Amino acid sequence: MIAGKIILGILLLLLVLLLIALVRTLCMPAKVSTYEPDDSAETGARAEHYAQILSKMVQYETVSYPERHDVPKIEGFHRLLRQLFPRVFEELEVTDIDGNLLLFWKGTKHDKPLVLMSHQDVVPAEGNWVHAPFSGDIADGKVWGRGASDTKCSVMGFFQAVEEMLEVGIVPGQDVYLSSSCTEEWAGDGCPKLVAELERRGVRPYLVCDEGGGIITDPIGGIHGNFAMIGVFEKGKGDVTFTARSSGGHASAPAAGSPIARLADFVHDVEHHPPFRRKMSREVQAMFRTLAPYGTFGLRLVFGNLWLFKPLLVRLMPRISAQAGAMLQTTIAFTMSSGSDACNVMPQEASVGANMRFIPHQGMDESLAIIRNRAAKYGLEMSVQHANDYSTPVDIDGAAFRLVTDTVERTFPGLAGSPYVMTGATDAYHYQRICDAVVRFAPVIYGPEQMKGMHGVNENIEYRCLPGCVDFYKNLIDAVGKL
Repeated sequence: MIAGKIILGILLLLLVLLLIALVRTLCMPAKVSTYEPDDSAETGARAEHYAQILSKMVQYETVSYPERHDVPKIEGFHRLLRQLFPRVFEELEVTDIDGNLLLFWKGTKHDKPLVLMSHQDVVPAEGNWVHAPFSGDIADGKVWGRGASDTKCSVMGFFQAVEEMLEVGIVPGQDVYLSSSCTEEWAGDGCPKLVAELERRGVRPYLVCDEGGGIITDPIGGIHGNFAMIGVFEKGKGDVTFTARSSGGHASAPAAGSPIARLADFVHDVEHHPPFRRKMSREVQAMFRTLAPYGTFGLRLVFGNLWLFKPLLVRLMPRISAQAGAMLQTTIAFTMSSGSDACNVMPQEASVGANMRFIPHQGMDESLAIIRNRAAKYGLEMSVQHANDYSTPVDIDGAAFRLVTDTVERTFPGLAGSPYVMTGATDAYHYQRICDAVVRFAPVIYGPEQMKGMHGVNENIEYRCLPGCVDFYKNLIDAVGKL
């Protein structure tokens, strides 16, 4: 009898909570993302002009490889930049460190410097392309080629913004730095050298704006339209190898617990029983709250009432969306394997390689210890080739982040700005030691086609979004200058 009353009471409580959530959802105004680039004739002419500039930048191949730093090639790209943006290179102080660029534009004040950054280098272009990867073709409203979206578009954007501001005699209200490394794609030492130079000068930026987030089309299933997804921190990363050993032998008489079998058991265990704890950070909660009014009724109900549904979301998100699930926990992806050189030989040693991404609530040291302990249960050794921890999150309630979201609203009417967790890695990571507000946001539109093309085939960018890109950087320079 008592147990029945308790169960009934719990059910009534859940019903009341659900009714409260339903009422809150019904009272939540539904919103529609209305932002689309300006299609006026004047803006269209600007877009075509910017497309020509970006096309020339794409045509100059700047593929970078680990430990194969081709400075003469990068210097050739700098000569092209000087042709495309002559005032920038004539009037700003230019520092070239092994092909990595740092340009200084002196402002009337110097206490809140701004750094605009994106990288010059690109990944190799393999596969069969509709337009040759370094053609820079302008077709179907797009600029085609490797680097068009990742990220020569944003390099073009802030260089062109400064070029146009110099044309009309503008002097920024605060010091501005343009930072561009040529080793970002392989996590090289380019950006660290630029940061070290700023440290040497005693510069502590008020705000750094790099690539990473962007104007993303349909960021989550059921949320339609364009949204400014502003990266506020990035997960740490590590490359690890798990090795199993044995005495080998002939495959005709295999012993139990062979290296590959133990590795397979380990991989299966980790894939089906992830050892890392899920938690929804305040930044991810803010993202869901921002996107909630733009979703279907079901999404508004769940995202708009995290006080009730957060535990359910934390449990289900990895099954719904790999990208969203990666924002909740440390991840491990098994990417490489090796074993015997012959089918009839038992390996004395076999290994699998994996890439890990560390979440703040379970950082690098804790995550590595957890996976090491899991590997030990299968008699595996673990070695770490490289690892770095997560970056410090930007204060999403702070003045610097509000300045960025205000600039988004000013530049792109009807575009909602939301915090976003970077599951990948950028050069911006290196700036956190000298700046408390490092955001990852490229002010261009990345639809499904552009997202697929990054590091893939047929990379492109719709050039109608390029005027907004240039204007965003102008407005950000202006906004910081008024502080």
